[in-house]
Amino acid sequence: MKFTLGTKKNMSQVFNEQGTVCPVTVLEIGDVVVTQVKTKATDGYNAVQVGFGDRKAKNISKPVKGHLKDLGNFMFLKEFRFEEGDTTMSAYKVGDKVDQNLFVNGDTVMVSAISKGKGFQGVIKRHGFKGGPRSHGQKHCERAPGSISGGTRNGGRVPKGMRMGGRMGADRITIKNLKIVGVDVEGKQLMISGAIPGRRGTLVEIKSK
Repeated sequence: MKFTLGTKKNMSQVFNEQGTVCPVTVLEIGDVVVTQVKTKATDGYNAVQVGFGDRKAKNISKPVKGHLKDLGNFMFLKEFRFEEGDTTMSAYKVGDKVDQNLFVNGDTVMVSAISKGKGFQGVIKRHGFKGGPRSHGQKHCERAPGSISGGTRNGGRVPKGMRMGGRMGADRITIKNLKIVGVDVEGKQLMISGAIPGRRGTLVEIKSK
């Protein structure tokens, strides 16, 4: 399995060999350092923990400092799990840097990131309700949710899973089958086809088989 971390920079577009324009998301990549190797014998599962980004030492707790030792002051710590029998995991040792040359144009990857947080939203924006009619004396309830089934067999209680207003966004989103269309190792940039969740600066996990 190949993997790396990056931060979302912006969206752009590139032209492929056929002259067709392709929307891409530009990611900034940097040094990704292995901070721990977990095995099924010691931790119950196989995984490689890596650190990415920089932050001030005063903002890191003492337990994390003891865990990282002198590997660096990382902004993010993430784990990538390996399936049983995946021999590529044996290539990683604590302190190693993940090779950014692993990914090449045409690779199919899976990305995960935290989507933009939108705060508390009503049912029209959150669930796509059409709202109430705009005629016949309608005045204050155009964007109201309407009945919430309080009189059903639940005995006056609102059924579980009822679509209502609430917090929207800030969810972990995973998108599969995206293609890498550009790799700039010197400029520390990675271009992936399509849109990736999150705002500018969002941490993005990239991995492929």
